[in-house]
Amino acid sequence: QVQLVESGGGLVQAGGSLRLSCAPSGRTLRTYTMGWFRQAPGKEREFVARISGNGIFTNYADSVKGRFTISRDNAKNTAVLQMNSLKPEDTAVYYCAASPNWPPRNYEYWGQGTRVTVSS
Repeated sequence: QVQLVESGGGLVQAGGSLRLSCAPSGRTLRTYTMGWFRQAPGKEREFVARISGNGIFTNYADSVKGRFTISRDNAKNTAVLQMNSLKPEDTAVYYCAASPNWPPRNYEYWGQGTRVTVSS
């Protein structure tokens, strides 16, 4: 049974930075696409960013382009979302997910989420 575990969430002031990490337990997912999603209070879950298994291809939501960077360290079996210039509208629970495909057709594994709160 694979579990994805997110870490790095917290409270930060607008303009600040946070670094989220996602690590699978149970097996390695080096060939899987890793994605980040978020869900703000009262809103539907939305796509944030994704990275291919080889780390070459990335996609971002327009709302985070130029501020967020997704990366992965397959040696450490970890995916990272570096979030800079944070805005109050980035406040949400952030989830990582893993898909066996690129581009992903479905995400097979999901984490429990880590909360990010950006104060104005």
